Amino acid sequence: MEKKTSPDAPGAEHVGDGEIRQEVFEEVTRQESGGRRQSVAHNVIENPLKRKPEADIIRDAEDWARSSGMEQHAGLFGRAALVARDPQNFELMSELPDDEREALVYERGHKWHGPKMLWYSISLCAIGAATQGWDQTGANGANLSFPEEFNLTGEGRDEWIVGLINSIIFLTAGLIGAFIVDPLNHYLGRRGEIFLTAACLTATPIGSAFAKNWQGLFWARFIMGIGIGAKNATVPIYSAEMAPHRIRGALVMFWQLWVVVGIFLGFAANIIVKDVGKIAWRLQFGSAFIPSFLLLIGIFFCPESPRWLMKHGRFADGFKSMQRLRAHDIIAARDYYYSYINYEEEKKVARGAGYFARLKDCFTVPRIRRANYGASTVMIAQQMCGINIISFYSSSIFTSVGYTATEALYASLGYGAVQVVSTIPTLFLIDTKGRRTLTMITFPLMCIFLLAAGLSLLPNGAYHITAQGDQNPAGDMRAKGARIGPVVLFVYLFTICYSLGEGPVAFQYSAEVFPTIQREQGMAWAVCINNTFAGILGLTFPRMKTVMTSTGAFGFYAGLNLVAWVMIFCFVRETKQLTLEEIDQVFSVPTKTFLRYELKEQVPWFIKRYVLFKNVPRPPPVFEKEDKTDGL
Repeated sequence: MEKKTSPDAPGAEHVGDGEIRQEVFEEVTRQESGGRRQSVAHNVIENPLKRKPEADIIRDAEDWARSSGMEQHAGLFGRAALVARDPQNFELMSELPDDEREALVYERGHKWHGPKMLWYSISLCAIGAATQGWDQTGANGANLSFPEEFNLTGEGRDEWIVGLINSIIFLTAGLIGAFIVDPLNHYLGRRGEIFLTAACLTATPIGSAFAKNWQGLFWARFIMGIGIGAKNATVPIYSAEMAPHRIRGALVMFWQLWVVVGIFLGFAANIIVKDVGKIAWRLQFGSAFIPSFLLLIGIFFCPESPRWLMKHGRFADGFKSMQRLRAHDIIAARDYYYSYINYEEEKKVARGAGYFARLKDCFTVPRIRRANYGASTVMIAQQMCGINIISFYSSSIFTSVGYTATEALYASLGYGAVQVVSTIPTLFLIDTKGRRTLTMITFPLMCIFLLAAGLSLLPNGAYHITAQGDQNPAGDMRAKGARIGPVVLFVYLFTICYSLGEGPVAFQYSAEVFPTIQREQGMAWAVCINNTFAGILGLTFPRMKTVMTSTGAFGFYAGLNLVAWVMIFCFVRETKQLTLEEIDQVFSVPTKTFLRYELKEQVPWFIKRYVLFKNVPRPPPVFEKEDKTDGL
C-alpha cells in the first residue's frame, strides 16, 4: 500500500459558545426510510467542511494545493477534502479510485495500522521519556549514600539540602525549562529542540557523577532540570501531532509507559552498582545519560512535525512529512487538509501572535482557558496524589520501616516493575474508556491505598526514624515480614491504580487540549505546574517526614487525592477518539453548562445505576461528533 493518515490535525477550530448547536434532551429518532437520526447529545461537534457544498470544497482544496506548491497533488487534495467532509461515507464517493477506497477501508478496520516511520518516531519519543524516570530513580538510590559523602546526615539544614538536590531538576524544569520551549520550537523546530535537550540531558548526568561537593551536584542537576522541562513540554506535543486521532491516546501514552520503564531501569541500575563501594552514588546519578544519548542519535532520522511545518507556512514540506507518517497518500491528504482548514479557523480568533500575547490567551480566551483548567488540573493532580514521594524516596521510606539498604533497593525495583506492568493495559483503555473515566475511578482507590500504607507503618510510623537510630522505637514485636509486608502491599496497590489512571493521562491530556497557535505556551504552563509542584514535593518531603512522621505524611497525601478527584470532576472533559480540531469545540462549552450537565444528568444516573442498582437508561452525552449524528 501507499501512504496513510487520520484527521488528527494541529489546527484546532474555535467555535463560539453560541455557535455550538444545542440539541438538548431529544429522543433518538430515525426516519422510516432509514435516513438520518437526530442527536440527543447536548452539543454536536461540528465539521467545518460541511458548511459548504461538495463542489466548493473540491475547488477550494485543489486551489489551495496549487497555491501551496503541491500542483501534482491538487486532485488528491480535492478527493481528500470530500473524505474529510464525510469520513463515514467515503465508500459511496464515486470520485475515489479503488486503491484509495481500499486504503480507507483497511484503515477503518485496522486502527493500529501505520508505516514504520510512525512507529519509529513514536518509539523514539517514548525513549526520551525514559530520561526523566531514570534521572529521578538514580537520585532515589543515591539518597542512601551521597548525603554521607557530603556530610548531610543531620536534621534541619541538611534535610533541606538533600531535598533541594532531589527537587532542583523539577523546579528548574517548571520555572525555566518549560518557558524556553516556545523560542526553541520556533527557531529549531520540534526535532531541533529535542536534539538540543537530549544533548543537555546526556552531559548533565555525567557532570553529576563527577561532582566534588554538594554545590557542584546541585548546579549539574540545576542545568539538567532546564533540559528536562524543555523536553517534557515538546516531546508529548511532537507525538500528539504525529499520531492518528483514533489511537492518539495510546501512542502518546508511550510517554508515560517509558517514564515508568525509565524508573524501572533506573532502579535496576541502582542495584547493579550497589556493591561497587563509595562511588555507587556517582554511577547511579551518571547512568541516566543512556536513554538521552539514544534520543540524541535517533532524532536525526525522524520527520519534522507536519503541524509545525504548516504553522510556519511550509505546506509542501508539511505534507511530505505527513506522507511519511501515514500508510496511504489519501489518508495523509485527508488529515493534512483537515488540519489546515481548522488551523485557518483558529487563526480567525487568535488575539495575538507574540509569545506573551499567546501565553495571555491561555488565561483570557474562554475556550483556551477551559483547556488550561483541564490541563493544569491533571498536571497538579499528578503531584497531589503522592506518587512522587515514592518515586523520589522509596528507598529511604523502606529503610525507615526496617529494610536494609539492599532490601530497600530491591523493594524499589519491585515498585518500578509494578508501574511498568500496570501501565501496559492503559494503552488499550485510554482510547476506549477515556481519560476522564480512568481518573475518576482510580483517584478514590489511590486515596484508600495510600492511607492504608500510612496506617500500616504504625506503631513505628508515629515516630521519626533515622537510618542511624532505633528502627523499632515503638517496641513492635511482630515479625519483620508482618511489619513490612502490608506497607509494601498497599504501596504497590496504590501504584497499580496510579498507573491505570493519572499516570498516563496527565501529559497525554495536556498535549492535546490546546489549539495549535497556543500549544507551546499551554503545554509550557502545564509542564511548569507539574514540575514545580514535583520540586516542592521533593523539597519538603524529607522535612515533612520528620515533623509529621511517615504516617502523617502518607495521610496528608491521601487527603489530597480526594481534593484532586473533585477538581478532575469539575474541570477535566473527555477527549477520547476526537481529533485535535474537535477537541477545540469540546472546550467551547462553558464550564457552568458542563458542570450543570454532570450534576443534573450524570451523577443522578450513576447513583441510580450503580448504587441503587436500577436499570435506567444512560443520559445523552454532553458532546457527540457530527459524523455520528448525521451519518446514514
